[in-house]
Amino acid sequence: MKKLLISLWLLANGITALAAPDPALVRQLADDDNSTKVEAIQGLARSADPEVAAILTAMADGNLYLAGDTVVIIEGDKAIEAATGKSIPVPPNADGVTVNNRLRGELANALAALQLFDADRSVRLAAATKLQNGPDAGMAPLLAKALEAEKDEAIRAMLTLAHAQATLRDDNPDVRLAAVQALSSSSSPAIKSLLLPLTDKAGEPEDKVRYAAVDAVRSIERRLSIGDTLGSIFSGLSLGSILLLAALGLAITYGVMGVINMAHGELLMVGAYAAYGMQSLFRAYAPAYVDWYLPAAIPVAFFAAALVGVLMERTVIRWLYGRTLETLLATWGISLVLIQSARVLFGAQNVEVANPTWMSGGIALLPNLTLPWNRIIIIGFALFVLFLVWVLMNKTRLGMFVRAVTQNRPMASCVGVPTSRIDTLAFALGAGIAGLGGVALSQISNVGPDMGQGYIVDSFMVVVVGGVGQLAGAVWAALGLGIFSKLLEGWTGAVIAKIAILVAIIIFIQKRPQGIFALKGRFVE
Repeated sequence: MKKLLISLWLLANGITALAAPDPALVRQLADDDNSTKVEAIQGLARSADPEVAAILTAMADGNLYLAGDTVVIIEGDKAIEAATGKSIPVPPNADGVTVNNRLRGELANALAALQLFDADRSVRLAAATKLQNGPDAGMAPLLAKALEAEKDEAIRAMLTLAHAQATLRDDNPDVRLAAVQALSSSSSPAIKSLLLPLTDKAGEPEDKVRYAAVDAVRSIERRLSIGDTLGSIFSGLSLGSILLLAALGLAITYGVMGVINMAHGELLMVGAYAAYGMQSLFRAYAPAYVDWYLPAAIPVAFFAAALVGVLMERTVIRWLYGRTLETLLATWGISLVLIQSARVLFGAQNVEVANPTWMSGGIALLPNLTLPWNRIIIIGFALFVLFLVWVLMNKTRLGMFVRAVTQNRPMASCVGVPTSRIDTLAFALGAGIAGLGGVALSQISNVGPDMGQGYIVDSFMVVVVGGVGQLAGAVWAALGLGIFSKLLEGWTGAVIAKIAILVAIIIFIQKRPQGIFALKGRFVE
């Protein structure tokens, strides 16, 4: 856009000269003193002339030069005098105008301010958004002019905040008071930091302004606390979604077979590495479609984890039914084997699993609250998987058999339910769902051999609190555990929050050992 602006100006000068901005201010742009350059930038911007934008753009792009005592814009083999707009031969010994970080910030603000007079609403909106980051006091007159001319309410609100920031250090206490009162409606942490010095007598000698600043800071803090709380709840929902995917499979296997599978976390790892493998294949053989590796990884992760689950059940777990301690120790040993296998195949270090571009970014609801797309999609994915599991368990023959075996294995066997085959299929289903959880987890966490270890305990807590074999209980327990964990972490820290939740669960189990939702039937006891 900047290059195009300069090119159009140079092209136009082949036909006619542009209206000249203030020559003295143009010459100051090439001064040795940066403060003088800043004054020139602000002075030129206040004129709101369209020609000024081309000059400041050339300066920002490094195309502004000083030839003798004349400031010129050089673009390729064309040159014009910045002050007059006349085409001239390219000077042989022109020195480039130096631009440091401070000047770049001033140029960005000045160019944004000039765009406030554009006829296109989207251009004005983008410019007003840029000017929310602390415009200089020199921009106040230009902002006031733009505010007076602006009719769009959304842009006017943003310009009001920008003008208030620019006038916050005005010599007139009434102007400063008006600026503080305008900024009190903000919800930005940056505005809070800007107002904090004014709450002290050393930063603001005028009492009425200082008291208004104190009230404004408190008002902003209240709104920020709302944003922080909502952010914690959303983070808890995303954590609960991962726990739900991990616990759904565990609820099925534990409910059907009563097996405490300590290798369930490693099934998450299998799913995550399946996502990594599909990403690697797409990068190698279909780089143009690499953003679609994730949908392709979903069935691969499900069947890979399900296959591992079937092998575990057929080779080890089947021979240990009814022997809880031996099963626990055996599955713990299997988890160590799976971890070491991942280290041999993929290395001990974490591997990179990148978010597809369609999962990048987020929805900014408040200045301190942005909902990332990857977590929003994970929550939706977890709900979709939950719906499929509900359909499977309640609307299919397999689901009916699984529920029958869960409630009364001997009676189910007597009426012809193949309990041995149901055990294998249930274990495969539970393992496959854990693999789907690994795919989701790969989008928000590191993928490594030990990644499943941190979720096995939480998954068991979800199953126990929700009720064995109860999908509704798993949902409520997973979401509740995730949300309360994140809320407590914000108040007490991660370690204390984990301890507090564990104590609360122990107390809950003492009062209601059957969980939130208990199994129903004559043979529950």
